[in-house]
Amino acid sequence: MIFERTEEHPGARLLFILACFVVVVYGLKAAAPILLPTALALFLAVLSLPIMFWLVRHRVPAGFATLITVLIFVSIVGLLILVASQSVTELQGNLNRYQDLFVERVGGVINWVDDRSENFDISPYVTVEAITDLINPNAVVDVVSGTIGRIAQFVGTTFIVFLIMAFMLGEATVFPKKIRHLLGQNGGDEDRLAKVVTEVQTYLGIKTMVSLATGLVLGMWAYVMDLEFALLLGLVAFVLNYVPTVGSMIAAVPAVLLSIVLFGSVPHALFVGLGYVVVNVLFGNILEPNLLGRRLGLSTLVVILSLLFWGWAWGPLGALLSVPLTVMVKIWLENTPDLRWVAVLLDKSPPPASAGAGGMDPETV
Repeated sequence: MIFERTEEHPGARLLFILACFVVVVYGLKAAAPILLPTALALFLAVLSLPIMFWLVRHRVPAGFATLITVLIFVSIVGLLILVASQSVTELQGNLNRYQDLFVERVGGVINWVDDRSENFDISPYVTVEAITDLINPNAVVDVVSGTIGRIAQFVGTTFIVFLIMAFMLGEATVFPKKIRHLLGQNGGDEDRLAKVVTEVQTYLGIKTMVSLATGLVLGMWAYVMDLEFALLLGLVAFVLNYVPTVGSMIAAVPAVLLSIVLFGSVPHALFVGLGYVVVNVLFGNILEPNLLGRRLGLSTLVVILSLLFWGWAWGPLGALLSVPLTVMVKIWLENTPDLRWVAVLLDKSPPPASAGAGGMDPETV
């Protein structure tokens, strides 16, 4: 009855849709403590499905295959957390030295300007104390301490994430049979579900491999440029590569600042930044789009809005997962005929002209 009335009154239908959207958004934010670990577990489960299915095909019992797969990912994530926590602890121990170097660099810049300004002395107006108060190095201590606290909190949440992941993998072998039983003779929905899972798996796999390659190359670049904590810088580049456009710029900031503090050389800092630009252009603008294809891309506006939305709803970790989450939603929309127009709006480019005004190119769906 409600839907019949909304068909007769488009304005009422629009208000009904907006009301449903508000309820969904509020539910996402309110249920963040449950949905965020579940989303992380889902991503890890999708990435690990090929490993588990490979073990099952080689006559490993499903239970042991699930256990082996979970242990592999526990080892990888545990290693990353260990490396990050050790590097952050070492960084915290070196902050006083970096603060002294920073003060020295600022004083050198002020003296350099004074030596070249004959009729104007900036010393009474710009002092080292004023600069250090404006850019307070002690604030880094708070950031680092907060980071260590977040790592410790994440370690506690990791157990829940991997527990959910294990149950998801356990259901992966029987879930298709349940779907076939529910759908009966109508296999179209089953094929569409399998297509969505395959496309999400392809996106997350390619994105993870490109992010890993980006982190390795930039970590090696930091090592070649004699920057301290090259391993941590590579890890930061790997993680932030999941956030396109904004993530690459944020990842370059610590390396450039560290170059300025350690060497006090603008050309060295520019060269470090140039390396980040080249790697992100090659990997993020050439390699990754060619591997993913046009249809898995998002417009820049959608990337920024999704970053703000998921960051607001689920915090920093939600911002990190914003693009993968949005791409998953887009893939689901593309495979739902009556919602395909929303996927067109999310895409970074319009569909080919052959698709017509009312749909997408059949070859891209």
